[in-house]
Amino acid sequence: MLRRVTAAAALLLFCIGAAFAQSYPNRPVKIVVPFPAGGGTDALARFIAKGMEQRLGQPFIIENRGGAGTTLGATAVARAEPDGYTILIGTASTFAAAPGLYKRLAYDPNKDFAPVMLFASVPFVLVVHPSLGVSSVKELVALAKSKPGEITYASAGVGAVHHIFCEMFMSMTGISMKHVPYRGGGPALNDVVAGHVPVYFADAGPAATLIRSGKLKALGVTTPTRASHMPEVPTLHEAGVTGYDANTWQMMVGPAKMPSEIVQALNGAIAETMRTPEAQKYFTGLGMQPTTGTPAQAAEHIRKESERWTALIKRIGVSIE
Repeated sequence: MLRRVTAAAALLLFCIGAAFAQSYPNRPVKIVVPFPAGGGTDALARFIAKGMEQRLGQPFIIENRGGAGTTLGATAVARAEPDGYTILIGTASTFAAAPGLYKRLAYDPNKDFAPVMLFASVPFVLVVHPSLGVSSVKELVALAKSKPGEITYASAGVGAVHHIFCEMFMSMTGISMKHVPYRGGGPALNDVVAGHVPVYFADAGPAATLIRSGKLKALGVTTPTRASHMPEVPTLHEAGVTGYDANTWQMMVGPAKMPSEIVQALNGAIAETMRTPEAQKYFTGLGMQPTTGTPAQAAEHIRKESERWTALIKRIGVSIE
């Protein structure tokens, strides 16, 4: 009798869940972007939101909740109801860097989210101001070795990907440069263009125009293959930093225990959006590499990247209280 009651209850819950998922969404969905409005992640989130509205028939509303290296917005989504009406556009900072950086992180990237899809990767590029007088990675390394600790490099803040990428670069080349953190990538890039700080790992999209105009010199991209919108720039691996491989990426997730039917509905809507010519053109125009994939592939990507970056951050000794 007990087995029959348990089975009946399980069947009832399944039917309720299935019916709920079939009617999803029946009201507006909130997409939390863990950055201020106006940045690259905000722009792509709005593009994705428009595509999902067209395919799922309800408004997808952006809520910008920046702060603490994307962890404030991520924490809010991790604690939300897993009903599919609060979802997150997270990045490598959220899921890969934060676990190693923050001594007290309020979420577990592998346990507190239901991954939906990894939909873009973002190459970065090592740039220098022309006044530094170097034109290659080899020349930068030689100059830094002749002036240990004197050359400065910018970042969007302690623990930001720009900071980690440069620490990785210094570790692999045996050089030492002085860190100058800013409150965001925009102010950092502006000061590099002005020549106040000569070295920077920049998002390859916004940096492309500055490189072509001669305001910055590109020495190498961070990914194993060259960036499609600047094929003339070698990879750092090609430039002599053997094995250098780093990028950031964009992923949609919901709270853990979000019904699989809803995960699949969101995944399908993003996939349809990303396959359109408009999406391909839009993302490559931002210097991003568009992609699609399954929820399982997204979960595995988080697992591998969080392990890799935690080990790297521990090795270079960067941490945030």
